[in-house]
Amino acid sequence: MLYSALGYNGAMSAPHRAAALAGQDILAAGGSAIEAMVAAAATVAVTYPHMNGIGGDGFWLIHRPGEKPIGIFAGGHAAALATPEWYASQGHSDAIPARGGLAALTVPGTIGGWEAALDLVDPAKRLPLERLLANAIGYARDGIAVTGNQSRTTAEKLAGLETVPGFAETFLIDGKVPQAGARMKQEALGRTLERLASEGLRSYYEGDLARIHGAFLEAQGSPLRASDFAAYRAQQVTPLEVTTSQGTLYNMTPPTQGIASLMILGIFDRLGVKEGEGFEHVHGLIEATKQAFILRNAELGDPATMREPAQDWLADDRLDAMAAKIDREAALQWPYEPKQGDTIWMGAADRDGTVVSFIQSVFWEFGSGLTCPETGVFFQNRGAGFSLQPGPNQLAPGKRPFHTLNPALAYLPDGRVFAYGTMGGEGQPQTQSAVFTRYAQFGMDLQAAVTAPRWLLGKTWGDATTTLKLESRFDPDLVDALRAAGHQVEMIPDYSDLAGHAGGVVLHPDGLLESATDPRADGAALSF
Repeated sequence: MLYSALGYNGAMSAPHRAAALAGQDILAAGGSAIEAMVAAAATVAVTYPHMNGIGGDGFWLIHRPGEKPIGIFAGGHAAALATPEWYASQGHSDAIPARGGLAALTVPGTIGGWEAALDLVDPAKRLPLERLLANAIGYARDGIAVTGNQSRTTAEKLAGLETVPGFAETFLIDGKVPQAGARMKQEALGRTLERLASEGLRSYYEGDLARIHGAFLEAQGSPLRASDFAAYRAQQVTPLEVTTSQGTLYNMTPPTQGIASLMILGIFDRLGVKEGEGFEHVHGLIEATKQAFILRNAELGDPATMREPAQDWLADDRLDAMAAKIDREAALQWPYEPKQGDTIWMGAADRDGTVVSFIQSVFWEFGSGLTCPETGVFFQNRGAGFSLQPGPNQLAPGKRPFHTLNPALAYLPDGRVFAYGTMGGEGQPQTQSAVFTRYAQFGMDLQAAVTAPRWLLGKTWGDATTTLKLESRFDPDLVDALRAAGHQVEMIPDYSDLAGHAGGVVLHPDGLLESATDPRADGAALSF
């Protein structure tokens, strides 16, 4: 039997144990959940580099007692030079390259998000930045033990990365893929984190680091310049929300796909499913996903260019209409083509009732691969998600691209506050729907809800099919029923990375703190 971790003084969930422990250290020292998350975010950037880094973006949902949830949008904007015409002049008129300098075209936002989140903490009680970054600095300087996940990912993606400037010197050892358990030092990154600790997080955008990065990126063919870094600020936003029979659910604003995660659960709520893990549950969520993705694919982009506010998509009549299109017994034909993406989700809660849902990403594994040897920072390829063709996601200077990232937060009817999320690119809304319904709607233990078998609708990397992937632990009778309903089923390993690396943290009304982590990752759930 699986059970969540329980405690009253603090809780952390992270996909790498070192990050969970870094956050726990801060909570145990009296720090807030926000400070714990910054410590965990810095640590996971060092210890799980194939999934995230400080050259990427980040998003926060923060609950504080007696207040409405706060969102921090720390997604970077496109460079001032980045236009379809500029890419055409570089020989690319159809699509933006996925690796190398041309792929690094949006400002990394996550450090700005750390700064904006820490501004919410009472300055009189705030722990020094040096304390928050200490664990990350130590791991970068002294070395990490490479995880099996990092080793496998490096090997799988090596062909597209090994010739990208700076990658091999940073993430290979003696020119070879590091094996699980190998010691990998990132001394340049350690010095960068030390500089941030002493000079402040804003120095990433306006200090020597910004000048170093601006010059390096220009030399490698990127349109980014130091002036693009100086223009960057993370934004505090009002999260999207939808109320269902299971409570009030919150997620991140466009151009993230948080709207899709909320639509799926809003649509599914209207189906009136009474029991989990059966055909009605799984088929219903898959068909709700299809309805949400159809609208998302057609209309989602930078909010400045969308035809209507995303919150309008969550109106009762819109969700009613999408739910009415679902056939309860047959699958909608699905030619959907998803995008790649790798990410980390983490959750934190403190004894004072602050709960954080956080996600940090460089888009594809190792992002663009482009790594500055002087700073150890590799840059995301999130801008590769832009289109060079007309539409809501067409590239333009200062614009933000479509984001798969979406941290989730929910207020349940009995007073529980539930922070949850996952990595997994296009699979994020699907995994969120599985975890939420299992825990909040059908009463499964949180850890069991995270561990239970999951699915992915759509393509895997390098696969030409748009099948419904099911982990092999599903009941064979359910698999047969899904096939009979018209789902094109493909079985994947029992615990597959394709199903995401999920987690959750729950604050109960009596102060009990519950946490869970994903056995598909290398993480830990710590409540104490």
